[in-house]
Amino acid sequence: MAEPGPPLAPLREDLRRRVADLLAPPPGADRPVRRLLGIAGAPGAGKSTLSAQVLAAFPGRCVVAPMDGFHLAQTELERLGRADRKGAPDTFDAAGYVALLRRLRAPVPGETVYAPEYRRDLRNGVAGAIGVPADVPLVVTEGNYLLLETHGFGPVRDLLDLCWFVDLPQEVRAERLVARHRLFGKAPDAAYAWTHGPDQRNADLVEGTRGRADLVVEAG
Repeated sequence: MAEPGPPLAPLREDLRRRVADLLAPPPGADRPVRRLLGIAGAPGAGKSTLSAQVLAAFPGRCVVAPMDGFHLAQTELERLGRADRKGAPDTFDAAGYVALLRRLRAPVPGETVYAPEYRRDLRNGVAGAIGVPADVPLVVTEGNYLLLETHGFGPVRDLLDLCWFVDLPQEVRAERLVARHRLFGKAPDAAYAWTHGPDQRNADLVEGTRGRADLVVEAG
């Protein structure tokens, strides 16, 4: 579910050129082939915003399929005793996400692949919410753990043609996270505690993966 906010700024020109180069047909071909662009970064860094900017810059040629659709269901997290750290690597179906990326890398003519979407208002993923037709040349996938080598996410990096890492100053990122948590129902104290507890532990883990990115994008 899209979060309310200010009007979307256009994609930076240097980034637009990089995507256009990615979509250029291979030598000898008359049309582009399917490409996967990953956008990684810590919680609240601006991954969804950057993905939306790419989508807006390449209308009809791009679909966004986020990693967050593979959150384990809230009921399953509670059964496993992991609900108090939702968003950690082991609270996702990493194998399911890898399987989706493999299908997206090898589109079958005429076949639409359906990806799940995470709904913050429901606190759960919704299956089959994002359709990816075979003739769409670019799939953008964003999430915290695209560059992580553990917890089942290791194959992800090699399934991406490019992966960018979004960086945002810690103070700004934390402020945005607190506001997001409050927007979706957490009390002020709980929003602050979650931002500086589970979210920060996940951010520290994600920060250690930035060296595997093709490009670090400084977010504003």
